[in-house]
Amino acid sequence: MQKKIQTVSILLDALPFIKQFYDSIVVIKYGGAAQTNAVLKEKFAQDISLLYLVGIKPVIVHGGGKKINELLDRLNIQTSFHEGQRITTDKVMEIVEMVLSGKINKEITTLLNHHGAKSIGISGKDANFIRARAKDIEKFGLTGVITEIDEKILINLINEKFIPVIAPIAAGDDVKHPGYNINADLAASKIAKALKAKKIIFLTDTPGVLDKEGNLISTLTETQIELLKEDGTIAGGMVPKVDACLEAIDNGVEKAHIIDGRIEHSLLLEIFTSEGIGTVIKKD
Repeated sequence: MQKKIQTVSILLDALPFIKQFYDSIVVIKYGGAAQTNAVLKEKFAQDISLLYLVGIKPVIVHGGGKKINELLDRLNIQTSFHEGQRITTDKVMEIVEMVLSGKINKEITTLLNHHGAKSIGISGKDANFIRARAKDIEKFGLTGVITEIDEKILINLINEKFIPVIAPIAAGDDVKHPGYNINADLAASKIAKALKAKKIIFLTDTPGVLDKEGNLISTLTETQIELLKEDGTIAGGMVPKVDACLEAIDNGVEKAHIIDGRIEHSLLLEIFTSEGIGTVIKKD
């Protein structure tokens, strides 16, 4: 009986958060170990299903760098990076689209549908809902910068009770254009902005933003982030993530979160508990 009472207590603790986020859009950047570990993939699908079934509206943007690298290596296609972003040649772009839009996107939608969350996989080329231009054609090739998002496409899907699962590939202006490879963090931020999402959550392979001693910083503002960038505390791959968070909150998203996707049910712990588990970034 005590175990049953404890279960009810947990549900009641989550109730205020369910009320707070009911009917709200939450954009989730899905990547890292949560996207590759079999157990964590199942837990992620369960989390999304629960959010969906209690009336929250998840929108998922996924990456797939590791799987892209694996296939490029198998095909002996050279790949390289500049300033932390992939240089996307025509050959690399073909593989990027094959892996993101084909293998990974459909893998995620199949898993979610199996767990009772009605999901649909799309890329920015579908209905041309994401348009982009070249970031710097000489340096980065077909790596793109988003210029336009037609949020009506996503809103229509959400209104029809679908969970959009988005591969970050954008359409070019020409019918023969192969498309653009978009950084998934930045794509998630732009999509959250366009949808006026309540939250954006980035699943990573770190506990969140860490100080110089390796301790979690639970809350950050824009001013604090700039200071931490200047002294080198925030560096490397964390920079584009915090930049994506800042872009989102500067454009109407209430809060941005960077959490550890290696923790089982990390999404539920972040959304349905007062303490959370990662770093929350909000306006000054």
